[in-house]
Amino acid sequence: MFLTRRFYIVALPIVLLLLGGYFWSPLYEVGNVLLCIYSFVALLDVVLLFTGGKIKASRHCADRFSNGDENKVKIPISSSYPFKVNITVMDEAPFIFQRRDIDYHLSLEKKGEGIVQYTLRPTKRGVYNFGRIRVFTRTVIGMVERRFTQGEPTDVKVYPSYLMLSRYELLAMSNNLNELGIKRIRKVAQQTDFEQIRDYVQGDEYRSINWKATARRNSLMVNVYQDERSQPIYNLIDKGRVMQQTFGGMTLLDYAINATLVLSHIAIRKDDKAGLITYNNHLDTFVPAGKSKKQMQTIMDTLYAQETAFSESDYSELCVQVEKHLHKRSLLIVYTNFSDLGALNRELPYLRQLSKKHCILAVLFEDADLKTYLREQPMHTEAYYQQVIGEKFAYEKRLIVNTLRQNGIYALLTAPEALTINVINKYLEMKARQLI
Repeated sequence: MFLTRRFYIVALPIVLLLLGGYFWSPLYEVGNVLLCIYSFVALLDVVLLFTGGKIKASRHCADRFSNGDENKVKIPISSSYPFKVNITVMDEAPFIFQRRDIDYHLSLEKKGEGIVQYTLRPTKRGVYNFGRIRVFTRTVIGMVERRFTQGEPTDVKVYPSYLMLSRYELLAMSNNLNELGIKRIRKVAQQTDFEQIRDYVQGDEYRSINWKATARRNSLMVNVYQDERSQPIYNLIDKGRVMQQTFGGMTLLDYAINATLVLSHIAIRKDDKAGLITYNNHLDTFVPAGKSKKQMQTIMDTLYAQETAFSESDYSELCVQVEKHLHKRSLLIVYTNFSDLGALNRELPYLRQLSKKHCILAVLFEDADLKTYLREQPMHTEAYYQQVIGEKFAYEKRLIVNTLRQNGIYALLTAPEALTINVINKYLEMKARQLI
């Protein structure tokens, strides 16, 4: 049992009346009468609260959370009290969120029900621990409140962004990927083979309409062409210290992992084979390219446990291991972030060696905070010097991209939050241009 603020607010004038009775006796008599009434009402409140009924609550959420996305948590609440009660619901969310605002106030009618819903956005993979649900209940009198402890401690695993994967899947089924920023890529002539004729759906190219089939069926029909199939697509994720940099609460490694998951799914839908390689100073994990039904689950389970290291990545070892494991020409999408031109020049010979046999796409990250800072108008001399230094860093990043392209290596410079969209567009473009 807990005493509420109302209990003390109502008690204060009664105490003042009793104290005033030392100076004027009638006040003491009035205070005694009010104290008796106050005590009776408070006792009645306690009896109603502790004998009138109970509150039940439970936590409903997914068994696993999606990293970097808003994940819903619902708490259904039911009351067995034969009268209206006011409640405050406090959920013990995982401490890593540092949420101090998960307390909700609502009223439940006679034997009524209610629901509390909120979202959590994890920015790191791993196991998150939920505690208990605390429900503080008050009657309309509101002198005291009763605490109900509901729910059981729960562990939730945070996986790479499968919610993003679901959004892409739904839009791909309706042929509306352009809503997410996926561009329509003009295909090279004679790149595709005829596959089937199907009903027209919104978003199809008008030039693919089969007018003869349309006339026969009296409804729009389109020709469907298939791309060249079964091309190995490998996502190579750098786990060195350069991938520990954080943007929007997430590390570059987590951005790369989310993009890898979605791109692998898109590649398999395109009948390509998706594979995975993670590396730092040695080859860490290797998932052979495949397109079976279990391939996406294998990739997701492998990505779940990835962590960055504090060492520099060894591209000479990566080059050796790729030559050892990959015997067919593949598209290698390398997620990394060279800090400066000197770092690139140390690893460039190994990337050039890989590009002799494979198609290499190096994905580099743009410093979004620096870009925003450079757009601001400097207000004093020191700010001008700082912007000049910032421009130097931005120019060196662009120079890294140009150096890669001059050496026959495809490069993509992208902001972390736009990584998934830009990588998918680049993959579709390279596939349409028959670069893979």
